[in-house]
Amino acid sequence: MQIFEVLADPVRRRILELLGQSEMASGEVVEMIGAEFGITQAAVSQHLKVLRESGFANVRAEAQRRLYSVDVAGLRAVDAWIGQFRNFWEPKLDALATEIARGKRERRNAPITKRGGKRA
Repeated sequence: MQIFEVLADPVRRRILELLGQSEMASGEVVEMIGAEFGITQAAVSQHLKVLRESGFANVRAEAQRRLYSVDVAGLRAVDAWIGQFRNFWEPKLDALATEIARGKRERRNAPITKRGGKRA
């Protein structure tokens, strides 16, 4: 399955958001996602399986529990794809940062009367 097909589903994106905060037991994921999206345990399990098989989630056994966490391999694949377009926006963001810094410097160096504020 293509990486963006996996991420196109809002349930899977939400699961990744939760797993990004901390490792979670499958039962916790089922409880939270079931409450938010109104889907069954079987449906959540299927989403977890897709995330696991596509390289976005890891699972490890701890006694009877299955603990899920984010697998960075899937996120690296997304980053690599997006990376080919960075040259389109990075210069613009760099220019914006320069303009913001210039504006802050000008405000900081401006005389009080030009600032438009009153001195107490």
